[in-house]
Amino acid sequence: MSSDRIWAVIPAAGIGSRMNSDIPKQYLKIEDKTVLEYAIDRFLEHSQIHKVVVALNPNDQYWADLPYKDNPRVITVQGGDNRVDSVLSGLDNIADSNDVTRDWVMVHDAARPCLSANHIDDLIKNKESSPDGAILAIGAIDTVKIANARQSIDKTIDRDSIWLAQTPQFFPLQALRHSILKALEQGDTVTDEASAMELSGYHPALVIGSRKNLKITEPEDLLLASIWLNHGI
Repeated sequence: MSSDRIWAVIPAAGIGSRMNSDIPKQYLKIEDKTVLEYAIDRFLEHSQIHKVVVALNPNDQYWADLPYKDNPRVITVQGGDNRVDSVLSGLDNIADSNDVTRDWVMVHDAARPCLSANHIDDLIKNKESSPDGAILAIGAIDTVKIANARQSIDKTIDRDSIWLAQTPQFFPLQALRHSILKALEQGDTVTDEASAMELSGYHPALVIGSRKNLKITEPEDLLLASIWLNHGI
């Protein structure tokens, strides 16, 4: 097998409680496809992505209905209670059966259906110039306030230094796996993959993303995603 493979890992074990739905948000439909299918297909359609690893809830009742059963480029693993546990499960599965010395991985939210192939390209282009990896992110456009304990304004901060993290987040696979293991062992909070890398002393690059690459969190996000997808990305 050639070196420098790029894997995609999609943690899809969450239940999406804020959606007020009986169905996990990654399985809600936009037109004739689930949110998760849009996320997976964007990577399957990309020529530089080797395989896609999807971490599922142990009690998942919906995956079997998706069209990936016989796809050799889609692997499923058991997810964990938290996102970081699901990501680590995916990384462990890859590392346990492959020489990943030179492999890289893109971790992508299951609930981001509007990812552009151009943004995957942009991350890959940064691979040589950013050996610590890179993430998609967008700059803050609103004025940013810091609140105090009374939920009143403590101060205003310079929004030019504020970036809102998106996914995919793209790293050398071994470095990310070791960083997550180290953070968990130390009891550190890992809010995304970049935070694990930061705790290990890495400095991932910021690659400009898009507001179209929204994460389905609230019910109205489905409508916005439908608009972006129907108008093409």
